[in-house]
Amino acid sequence: MVLKTFGWSFAITALGLVAAVFYGGWQAFGIVAILSVLEISLSFDNAVVNAGILKKMNAFWQKIFLTIGVLIAVFGMRLVFPVVIVAISAKIGPIEAVDLALSDKDMYEQLVTDAHPSIAAFGGMFLLMIFLDFIFEDRDIKWLAWLERPLAKLGKIDMLSACIALIVLVIASMTVGANAHQHGGIHVDKAQTVLISGVLGLITYMIVGGLSGYFENKLEEEEEAEHEAEEEAKRSGKPVTAVAMAGKAAFFMFLYLEVLDASFSFDGVIGAFAITNDIVLMALGLGIGAMYVRSLTVYLVRQGTLDDYVYLEHGAHYAIGALAVILLVTIQYEINEIITGLIGVVLIGWSFWSSVRRNKRLELEGSPAEA
Repeated sequence: MVLKTFGWSFAITALGLVAAVFYGGWQAFGIVAILSVLEISLSFDNAVVNAGILKKMNAFWQKIFLTIGVLIAVFGMRLVFPVVIVAISAKIGPIEAVDLALSDKDMYEQLVTDAHPSIAAFGGMFLLMIFLDFIFEDRDIKWLAWLERPLAKLGKIDMLSACIALIVLVIASMTVGANAHQHGGIHVDKAQTVLISGVLGLITYMIVGGLSGYFENKLEEEEEAEHEAEEEAKRSGKPVTAVAMAGKAAFFMFLYLEVLDASFSFDGVIGAFAITNDIVLMALGLGIGAMYVRSLTVYLVRQGTLDDYVYLEHGAHYAIGALAVILLVTIQYEINEIITGLIGVVLIGWSFWSSVRRNKRLELEGSPAEA
C-alpha cells in the first residue's frame, strides 16, 4: 500500500538527490534534502485539507485533481513561480533568468542579491501573516498551551495580525534606511523598496485568502443546493438528478482546491528563498516535496485517517513564523542557509515527536484527552 502510493515520490526523490550531487556536490545534496523536508512538512496541512475535500468528489474529479491539478501545483507553483519572482525582482525575462542561473551563476547571484531585499520583504510579510493568523486563532487542540492560550485571547482584537505585520514592516524599512545612512550609503530607495514590497506581500496574502473564502462559500452553496434538490426529489417521488449538481459542486471544489494549493505553495516557495537563491536547487527540492503532497493526499483519502499527528500543523506554522522572521532579518544581515533550514526541520520534528507522545498517552489512558 505504502509503496504503491509513494512509489513515484520515492523515485523522484532518488533522481532529485542524485541530480543535486552532480549539480553542486554534497552541499547541494544537503540543501535539496532540507528543502524537500521543509516543503513536505509545510504542505502536510495542505495534504490534510486536500484529502478532506477530495474524498467528497467522485472518481472522475479526483483523477482530474491528482493529474492536471498536480501538474499545476508542481510545475506551475513550485518550478515556474520561483523563476517569475526572480525575473520580476531583477527586472529580467523569465527565460533570461533561467539562462543566467545555468550559464552565468556569478551574474545571476549578483542580480538575486540585488533583488533580495524586495523578495525578502514580500515573502517575509506573506509568511508572517500566515503565522500570525494561525497563532491568534483559538483552537481546541493546543501544542504549546502556555503560549497559545494568551495569544488566542489577544486574537479577539480585530485586525491585530495586519497591525503587527505592518509595524514589523515599518521597523524593518526604517532599520534599512538608518543603516544605509550610518554606512554613508544614500540608499533611500532601498528602504522604499522594502516598504512597497512588504505591502505587496500583505495585499497578496489578502487576495489569496479572499479567493479561498469566495470558493469555499460557493462550494457550501452548491452542496446546500444539491442537498435541497435531493430532498425535494425524494418528497415528490421523482428520480434524483444529482449528476449535474454534483458536477457543478465538484467543479467549484476543484477551483477551491487549486486556490488553496496555490496559497499553501506560497509559504514553501517564499521560505525556500530564505535557504537558497539557486533556482535549480529550489526546483529540485520543492518538486520532490510537491510529489509527496500528492502522495500524502491519496494516502489520507484511502486510509481515511487525517488526525494521527495533531501537532504537525502547529509545528509547520511555527516553522513558517521562523522563516518569516529570518527573511526579514536577511534584508540587512546574512544568515547561513543550513541554519535557516534546520530551524524549520527542528520545529516540525519536535511537533511530530509531541504528536507521537500524545498518541501513546491516549492509548495508555484509553480515553480521548484534551490537548
